[in-house]
Amino acid sequence: MNFTNIEFAIENDIARITLNRPESANTISVELAEELLQAAIVCDGNTAVRAVILTGKGRFFSGGGDVQSFAAAGESAGLLLRRITAPLHAAISRFARMDAPFVTAVNGTAAGAGFSLAIAGDVIIAAESAKLTMAYTKIAMSADGGGSFHLPRLAGLARAKELMLLNPVLTAGDAQQRGLVTMVVPDADLLKKANEIAATLALGPTRAYGEVKRLLVDSFHHSLEQQLALESRSMSTLADNTQDAREGFQAFVHKQAPKYAGR
Repeated sequence: MNFTNIEFAIENDIARITLNRPESANTISVELAEELLQAAIVCDGNTAVRAVILTGKGRFFSGGGDVQSFAAAGESAGLLLRRITAPLHAAISRFARMDAPFVTAVNGTAAGAGFSLAIAGDVIIAAESAKLTMAYTKIAMSADGGGSFHLPRLAGLARAKELMLLNPVLTAGDAQQRGLVTMVVPDADLLKKANEIAATLALGPTRAYGEVKRLLVDSFHHSLEQQLALESRSMSTLADNTQDAREGFQAFVHKQAPKYAGR
């Protein structure tokens, strides 16, 4: 697929997505959001994709929404935001529910929707120099990109209010201490570490990963009994319908390393 606002490639069962508006701090335009959705659709629908990495090109992960375009839109800013958030939110939903684990590699500043997109990862790796800030209310806006969903789940409600009302700028270390980042690595090692983790995940039981992701994303909406029923159904479905489950059972019994095929 030919993209201009993102770079997209699939190699060795890993999809790599790079936000590609470095001259604009990788801010999210209508075109970038639409291309991100197309990439998410491919990742979700292609069984050969067994892990996904998202990062930014240049010094920024993403500066969030393209505020200059909001200002230029004047009274049509609301329409512009609808055109951006519709594909952006559809992409984030697919990343959350697809089988392939979603690894975000935060290479620089992640602000606003960039922050929201960063913490949407199943595994979130930040470079030591990365900075994260919500920043929405600084321009009299509320959150998008799933920020109001993921942030309280990761950091708790009190911390979420602090980050969304006071807009502190977090270092990568601060973000890790608040539970927002899985790990922090030297800048030079960021993509290497992201590739290592994605490669490990790509050798794993992809269908099981997907079931775990979907169980977790919905868990706050269910009673204990509803969640238990979903867990039972999920495990039974994997046992009935996946080669990997049978491989896992046999490898455990015979004390061998499993060889998962992702199906």
